[in-house]
Amino acid sequence: MFKKEDRQKSRVKRHLRVRKKISGTAERPRLAVYRSEKNIYAQVIDDVAQITLVSASSVDKAFEQKIGSNKEAAKLVGKMVAERALEKGIEEVVFDRGGYVYHGRVQNLAEGAREAGLKF
Repeated sequence: MFKKEDRQKSRVKRHLRVRKKISGTAERPRLAVYRSEKNIYAQVIDDVAQITLVSASSVDKAFEQKIGSNKEAAKLVGKMVAERALEKGIEEVVFDRGGYVYHGRVQNLAEGAREAGLKF
């Protein structure tokens, strides 16, 4: 019998492997990305205090575009999360790609955040 590998389990394993090395602090929180089929989400997290400082997604009311899961939407979400982080005084973050390949929507989210002034 052919046994197909579960993509979600593989992604979670990759994410846990990356999370061993990356953690967010108060000075330099973690920018975590989650990508679903229809939407994309980003959070700035302080792992020491275990709180989410800032979040943005393609399902927010402030998000003007109707299509939530394409490259342009990902770039806009990156800009939104960066603007919100800068308002709270967060300038530097550690990027956590969430076990996804740094390609496509994840890359565009990171580029949008960089263009808005976030450093990582």
